[in-house]
Amino acid sequence: QVQIVESGGGLVQPGGSLRLSCAASGFTADGYAIGWFRQAPGKEREGVSCISVPDGTTHYADSVKGRFTISRDNHNNTVYLQMNSLKPEDTAVYYCATPVTLVGGTLFGPHEGLGSWGQGIQVTVSS
Repeated sequence: QVQIVESGGGLVQPGGSLRLSCAASGFTADGYAIGWFRQAPGKEREGVSCISVPDGTTHYADSVKGRFTISRDNHNNTVYLQMNSLKPEDTAVYYCATPVTLVGGTLFGPHEGLGSWGQGIQVTVSS
């Protein structure tokens, strides 16, 4: 059974930084992409970023481009999301998932039973 565990969330002031980690176990993600999603209160879940495990190709939502950086450590099956210049509108529960697909610039997570989602981790940006 694939397990995904997120860590690194918390409370940060506007303009600050956080690094989220997504540790995957129980499988090897070779050939797949791993992605980050977020859901703010009262809003739908949105794709934030993804990275291809084999070749490191990345994608970012327009709302985070230039501020967030996704990276991977294939040896440890871990994906990181470095979040800089955080804004209050980045406040959300962040989820890691795999496999993910990118269609027309929109990031989609796995359907139930066809992949794995983490439990989610809270990121709050507030002064």
